[in-house]
Amino acid sequence: MSRIDITSPNLLLGVVGAGTMGRGIAQVAAEGGIGVRIFDAQPGAAEAARGFVEKMLLRQAEKGAITAEAARAMVANVEVAGRIEDLAHADIVIEAIFEDLGAKQKVFQALEAHVRPEAILASNTSSLSVTAIAAGCQRRDRIVGMHFFNPVPLMKLVEIVPGLATSPDVTEALVGLAKRMGREPAVSEDSPGFIVNHVGRAYAPEAGRLVAENIARFSDVDRIMTGAPGFRLGPFALLDLIGSDISVGVMESIWGQFFAEPMYATGPELKLRVTGGQFGVKSGGGWYAYTDGKRVAPHVPPPPALAKDGPRSVWIMPSNTNPAFSAQLTGVLEAAGLPLDRSEHPTSEALILLTPVGWDLTTAVCDLELDHKRAVAVDMLFGLAGPRTAMVTPATDPAYRDAAHALLAADGAPVVMINDCPGFVAQRIVAHIINVACQVASRRVASPADIDKGARLGLGYPMGPLAWGDKLGPALVLHILERLEAFYGDPRYRPSPWLKRRAMLGLSLLTPDGVA
Repeated sequence: MSRIDITSPNLLLGVVGAGTMGRGIAQVAAEGGIGVRIFDAQPGAAEAARGFVEKMLLRQAEKGAITAEAARAMVANVEVAGRIEDLAHADIVIEAIFEDLGAKQKVFQALEAHVRPEAILASNTSSLSVTAIAAGCQRRDRIVGMHFFNPVPLMKLVEIVPGLATSPDVTEALVGLAKRMGREPAVSEDSPGFIVNHVGRAYAPEAGRLVAENIARFSDVDRIMTGAPGFRLGPFALLDLIGSDISVGVMESIWGQFFAEPMYATGPELKLRVTGGQFGVKSGGGWYAYTDGKRVAPHVPPPPALAKDGPRSVWIMPSNTNPAFSAQLTGVLEAAGLPLDRSEHPTSEALILLTPVGWDLTTAVCDLELDHKRAVAVDMLFGLAGPRTAMVTPATDPAYRDAAHALLAADGAPVVMINDCPGFVAQRIVAHIINVACQVASRRVASPADIDKGARLGLGYPMGPLAWGDKLGPALVLHILERLEAFYGDPRYRPSPWLKRRAMLGLSLLTPDGVA
């Protein structure tokens, strides 16, 4: 089809739907020097949206972000379309109505009756198939997805989603349009969840499983993940912020669209809050309690004191995974109050500390023939910043458990004690995130670079999951997943072929396949 000149100063964009998303799209388009026409079937909605955009642009001028002259020019570029027919001269129209396939199909059919043959028609759908939206259209080659994130002016990512019949020229034009709007485009196949909602199927569901297995309390999972791993919000605080009703709905939808793929399955512990109407912030309570909209942090008891009748020394198991783990832990414990046992094997009253990666403590002490009553594991993979995680088995003597807690907290650092689990909390969640991202890459939903871009900008992850896998080491991530799969016998943890091949070959997880 004919190309649209995205750089033209006379480029005209139509926006159908004047709600939160529509007005945000109109604002960033105006900021990009694009003429905008807003249409909404509800009387007065388009006028209200234009007024909102004007207010936002003038506020930027008041703050000095743009000049008053530039703000006035942007505002002048935004007009109201009284009828859908008034979008006839638009070069591109973006539909931003509610997520209903039938309603969107009707909008696109109505637009086809009025716009020029070369005009591009885009949907801001977040969950519906672009191919399905285009199914009722005559010119399916010009239909494309352009998924913005809320709030549009602050969220830089835009997913560009061609359907099966979309012309490459159309995809290229929308990439250029996103850049002109000051956004970061990421191109996705027309696949359930696109990039962001697909990659996001690991964080909260895996955290939910940890709570369901009584590995850790939900608030402790949040403390761990916002510590050394560096997430802005823990998975349960995130569920409360978005709304568990929305989040669980997306989880169930994507799980179903992938024909009950175990990797994406959630569990009843997340659904229960939805059933009980505890959605989070908007309902006044969810995983956390809220006062005046502010999260109430659960009480964290102080660490126990080091008992006089406890262990007499500390023996640290040398790490085969990373020798630096033992050295770092030694440095923390040297001034903590108990002498270090530097013998080859632990003496009879020594606290035994291990630093496993992937292994559960029970398997480790049984394989190594260590005294299970005196053994505690410490997660060193992400370092000792933030809450330190220590893990015990059902057989660990409470005196040795409390001694480990007291020693790790002696320098004032917070400590989270958890029950036995392959991969602790952070190792398990991060490995699952990386594995899901590898599966997205393996299915060719998006390029490795766009997968990482989507996770960073759309989900706020501290790193793109593929780059994170490279930092930890693909072989190490593979090992964690293999231990999870072997322990649980659950296909949820089977390593992605993408990860497996690159780990075996010593390649980066960002390495594309050999044949395009």
